[in-house]
Amino acid sequence: DNPLTFPKILYTLRKREIRVPLYFNGLPKSLQGGFIKKNMVQNPYQNALLPAPVGGGYSDPDYWIWCGSVVQGEDGAYHMFASRWPKDLGFGANWLFNCEIVRASSKNPEGPYTFQEVVLGRRGRTFFDGMNVHNPYIRKWNKTYYLYYMGTTFGGPIPGPGDEVDSSRFTEVWNRKRIGLATAPSVFGPWTRCDEPLISPRDCSHWDCTATTNPAVAIQPDGTTYMLYKSRSFADGPLKIGVAKAPRPDGPFERILDDPIFNFEDPNIHLEDPYLWYEDGKFRLLIKDDFKNGGPGISGIWGAGLYAESADCIHWEFAENPVFYSRHVTWSDGRQTDQANCERPYFLLDENNHPTHLFLATGEGPAPYQFSRTWNMVIPLR
Repeated sequence: DNPLTFPKILYTLRKREIRVPLYFNGLPKSLQGGFIKKNMVQNPYQNALLPAPVGGGYSDPDYWIWCGSVVQGEDGAYHMFASRWPKDLGFGANWLFNCEIVRASSKNPEGPYTFQEVVLGRRGRTFFDGMNVHNPYIRKWNKTYYLYYMGTTFGGPIPGPGDEVDSSRFTEVWNRKRIGLATAPSVFGPWTRCDEPLISPRDCSHWDCTATTNPAVAIQPDGTTYMLYKSRSFADGPLKIGVAKAPRPDGPFERILDDPIFNFEDPNIHLEDPYLWYEDGKFRLLIKDDFKNGGPGISGIWGAGLYAESADCIHWEFAENPVFYSRHVTWSDGRQTDQANCERPYFLLDENNHPTHLFLATGEGPAPYQFSRTWNMVIPLR
């Protein structure tokens, strides 16, 4: 979800793939003495990945598929809320201009998932989310389903097959992204969309003055809800993560920290695509190491999923060995592949909030963002 033009993205990716970081106690030396404490936490999910089932997850030959978010419905089946846009538009910028959120279902967590319906689509330019929706994140609490997402709107023509979106228009629409919410009494609907964002950018004296996007939500038993969100200060600036809290899953949300939860001296350290959950008295985080311009990031592995913990959802510690997954995948037929991307991590949780399956948006291609196809894959956990 980066407003860089794709040639520039691929150029910086090629540069950063060859960099090797200097490590000290398991993390890049440049991060010592910052937010990370010396007695770092352990990663309880190291080596937790089982082989990914071939043919599992959700794919559609006519669409680009992204952002898989899964919940078990009242019918006992598993329901994936996913982003999609038509294949003939190209992957490119159209996740921001022509995306809708759909529901697919399966009798088991691994899938394959079968398309059922469009849940959220266009509803008019006057709404903050009226022209495009993306980043679904499903939660259930107290017999209600809460579907968090990013929405945006725009003027001018809707891009069609073969149309190019220049970087200035892309950035303009990117900066209009806002976090929305739709609720339903059943996984089958009907869905009621909020007409105002759950949380909006602040003025330009703050770090999060451009957009609010990529919601990640943990709901406590009493309904208290914590939300992580992504923003930044200017176009192509470092992506940062903020935190807000509400007494109920539908708000009102108020920031509980004025600054981002992570601050790095190195402007090339980017973190995005957070997944947040609460288990055994701790907030837990899985987040993408999205470093730029050849920097080492946190793990030295571009696109890796990193594990961190917190007691209050404000002060976070990365595990000493933080990598939960990378783009290197072992499949159930014994093959091993290096995927072009593995992004938008999402866990299916059991009744004790323990992860049982990892869902990732992925794709086949010669390099990141150069896809022949994309789908939402699933990896069972030990």
